[in-house]
Amino acid sequence: MTTQATPSDPGLLLDAQLCFRLYRSERAVLATYRELLSDLGVTYPQYLVLLVLWETDGATVSHLGSRLALESGTLSPLLRRMETAGLVVRERSGDDERVVHVRLTGTGRALQTRAHGVPHDLARRGGLDTAETLELARLLDRLCSNLGAPEPTVDTAIDAAFGSPQNPHPASARTPGAPTDGDRS
Repeated sequence: MTTQATPSDPGLLLDAQLCFRLYRSERAVLATYRELLSDLGVTYPQYLVLLVLWETDGATVSHLGSRLALESGTLSPLLRRMETAGLVVRERSGDDERVVHVRLTGTGRALQTRAHGVPHDLARRGGLDTAETLELARLLDRLCSNLGAPEPTVDTAIDAAFGSPQNPHPASARTPGAPTDGDRS
């Protein structure tokens, strides 16, 4: 039988650790993504690569690594698996053979249409309203920045997807059935 002792330092309680909340949240988000992405046949890291390529088809491997904060030792096998699955092709630059471009195949490009609902499904399942989503994104960006992680390349992307103070509910970004500001149903 275990006994519960009161620690001499309440800051050392597990539930007092911000890192533990972030860890639990990450696990919950990744489990939800695993379910949402299963129909697409891609993993979460592959989905992230696709998101960058849907923005910038033909991006270099170094650009992908920078945007995704991934080392080449992690990114290279990931791209190899995606190439084997027929989602991307890697091509060396004609100008500099050290530079490798990653291009979507027709299959990889077609997944964009099928993935359209994934962010909105995650938002709906998360149950945060628009203002909470925007605030969480900004707080996480600030936390990462304060801890030395690079800033997001496009810091206004969350505003465009979920609204901004000037345009709180863009019609194209509304999630059917998701709560909106002030609506907790």
